[in-house]
Amino acid sequence: METTANIFSNSDITVTYQPCICINAERCARELSNVFRNSVIPWIDLDGAPAKKIIKQIKKCPSGALQFHFNREVA
Repeated sequence: METTANIFSNSDITVTYQPCICINAERCARELSNVFRNSVIPWIDLDGAPAKKIIKQIKKCPSGALQFHFNREVA
């Protein structure tokens, strides 16, 4: 059974989560729980922290299940 990526956006960035790749290290939820919430749906709240902080956390994802891209050019 194939699971599609979850997509979350705000005005600055779009974050994708691929559950089939995730190793459930829970690093995202432990280190940035205002954004990556494990008991609330939707579990990613991009209003929970500034985009720079979210990007920094996504780059720490050990499996690469979390990815991001900018919605527009950053000056």
